[in-house]
Amino acid sequence: MNGHDDWIRAKERLVGSIAELGFPRELGEEVARQLGGIKAMERMTAYLGYVKPRSAEIIVDEMLAICSEIDTWRKKKEAEEANAAYTDMLNDRF
Repeated sequence: MNGHDDWIRAKERLVGSIAELGFPRELGEEVARQLGGIKAMERMTAYLGYVKPRSAEIIVDEMLAICSEIDTWRKKKEAEEANAAYTDMLNDRF
């Protein structure tokens, strides 16, 4: 089993969950594409199973919220790495 196979399975579960709710598979494909990662798709699939949204707008809103949280996390990690590098540089100078 490799990462690509895991990604395909996560995508298929997400697309299937959206289709089971009565929405087009194309919506699921686009949501999966936007989310990109396995964990994000698994999180969205869990949300769909728990909330069972009745409109595509609610699905897209949750997808955007997940994407926003991922972006915020990435920016935080980048800032932490930059800060650590700067601190190392200062420590090396003194």
